[in-house]
Amino acid sequence: MATNSGVVGNIAQRYGLALYELADEAKSLDDVAGDLESLKGLIAESSDLEKLLRSPVIDGEEKIKAMNTILEQGGAHSLTRRFIGVVAGNNRLFVLADMITAYLAELSHRRGEITAEVTSAHPLKDDQLQQLTESLRAKLGGKVAVEPSVDPSLIGGLIVRVGSRMIDASLKTKLQRLQHAMKGA
Repeated sequence: MATNSGVVGNIAQRYGLALYELADEAKSLDDVAGDLESLKGLIAESSDLEKLLRSPVIDGEEKIKAMNTILEQGGAHSLTRRFIGVVAGNNRLFVLADMITAYLAELSHRRGEITAEVTSAHPLKDDQLQQLTESLRAKLGGKVAVEPSVDPSLIGGLIVRVGSRMIDASLKTKLQRLQHAMKGA
């Protein structure tokens, strides 16, 4: 899992697990997961939202209003909205991305899914994502949840992380290896 170590990681774990238990009790695991995945995407795409979450200068009430607006416009489940409200009220929005990761990891774990983080140079098309998921499922056995992300610096290829294992088939790494080999010659 990609949570920070120490106190921040502990906070994220506790909140993520608490939300999981509330969502399970309310039979809303998938609704909340969908909301959180959308929110995670928004945080990744918007530097302004990232600044809002992390800034100690912005008033807590303003953060709560902004998050409520975002969640209402996105049609978020009431449990998700209440949870984010509690997080904001407790001045813990700076850990929200890690809380989302903790919740999704717990959900995957309880469902017996293996999470594969896939980084590509360009966004993967639906059919490419489907082929990759099927290939990983065949190699790893069991259910596989693919978390795609984009890093243009890779130039081409993929980096796949499953737990502590990593397969780096990016053009960037291949070029770096070639450069190191040429220096040694």
